[in-house]
Amino acid sequence: MANFLEIDAELVDPEHGAPAEDRLVSGDPKFRTWNLDEAPGGIYAGVWEATPGKWRIEYDEWEFCHILAGVSVVAEDGGEARTVSAGDSFVIKPGFKGTWEVLETTRKEYVIRL
Repeated sequence: MANFLEIDAELVDPEHGAPAEDRLVSGDPKFRTWNLDEAPGGIYAGVWEATPGKWRIEYDEWEFCHILAGVSVVAEDGGEARTVSAGDSFVIKPGFKGTWEVLETTRKEYVIRL
């Protein structure tokens, strides 16, 4: 079916990355991203994974996340830190500033709207 897309990281090769040096707080986190779909207007869906470490994040985009595995702590500047793990779903809205700390390698499904 041309209008049905399975979200499966085995379908594409991952892109490899890491936090920008000026955003790194601790550790040596590495990213793998399987961007599985793109739609007009800046909408993306796929799977993202990060190894342990901590870095600063700033969101200009809207993102829905569903944690598949691992444990992370997402902390908003001036707000509370939230521990997220397998089964948790949440939205990060534009304007969010804080840190993402991976305690155990974390894998999530995402949908991003720019």
